[in-house]
Amino acid sequence: MEAIIEACCKQLKIGRVFYQEYKKIEADTHEAFLLELLKKEIEHRQIVRKNRLLKNANFDVIKTFNNYDFSELEIPSSLTLEDLKSASMIEKKENLIIYGGVGAGKTHLATAIGVEACNQGRKVRFYRTAALVNQLTDAKAHGDLQKYMKQISQCDLLICDEWGFIPFDKEGAQLLFQVISECYERRSVIITTNLKFSDWNTIFYDEIMTAAIIDRLIHHSHLILAKGLSKRFCSSTINC
Repeated sequence: MEAIIEACCKQLKIGRVFYQEYKKIEADTHEAFLLELLKKEIEHRQIVRKNRLLKNANFDVIKTFNNYDFSELEIPSSLTLEDLKSASMIEKKENLIIYGGVGAGKTHLATAIGVEACNQGRKVRFYRTAALVNQLTDAKAHGDLQKYMKQISQCDLLICDEWGFIPFDKEGAQLLFQVISECYERRSVIITTNLKFSDWNTIFYDEIMTAAIIDRLIHHSHLILAKGLSKRFCSSTINC
């Protein structure tokens, strides 16, 4: 009988919870039993979906808000701490620009927001900006740019980490501009950078393009300042 139940579940594409957990359920009525079984299946599917979203996001390291030090952040009045923790800006298709020195916790914050978004069932893509540009360039060279852009267009949140650490060539800058333009007012973008806006022309080498990218990013956006010292340096220095 158990083998038949398992085979039926597989044929109907119902998760293993149905044929592995039903014996553990205690209920007074058929309806109560079925309800508990359905709840377990829903919970299982939610966990599977969250894990798939986290994997597809391609985070370097999974980080959450646990033990994150918010005291070193300067958050604008347009945003609350709860907004950050709940990633509420994604619903409004607003952007975050996280500016600060090396090791100040920018990537951790961006990743934690992305993880929270995945937990809410949203699609996230995390990129080191230089790697994103390289992948865009390769996709274009192989005739796959449209397919690659479609993948980005399907996400709810795009995270570009280490923006400005490495300058781009003209083609790379144009492709990155294309991505930002495609995201404009369609999905949220999080940028982490250690460069002031006035220095962005050093990575794009084109004042008009730089101005256009800044214009699209700062519209519907919030600027967060990460003011702390390098967390990695402090963790290895006694008198930090």
